[in-house]
Amino acid sequence: MLGELNAALEDCNEALRLKPNNPSALDHRGLAYLKLGKPDEALDDYNQALKINPESPQALFGRGVAKLMKGDIYASTEDLAAAKERMPNIAEEFANAGVRAQPNQQN
Repeated sequence: MLGELNAALEDCNEALRLKPNNPSALDHRGLAYLKLGKPDEALDDYNQALKINPESPQALFGRGVAKLMKGDIYASTEDLAAAKERMPNIAEEFANAGVRAQPNQQN
């Protein structure tokens, strides 16, 4: 699994090299960072994606999970709720990708 995540990171990095500020590549790289237990890196990617598309449920939920992993429960709750408002099944989508919104989780 680690090899797959590293390959995913490489693919996202290449996509961002070819098209900087690609919100989809930022979302996917953020997800890979969450799964690697790197919330700071994920938070950076999700914040950048939200500057491009502030309404993105994927970026909001991912940022909420990253904040939760860092122990910032209050801020994470706002992001998670905003994401669910925009896409009610977003938690299931992330769970299917192996990421759950749980405090101090390490995926």
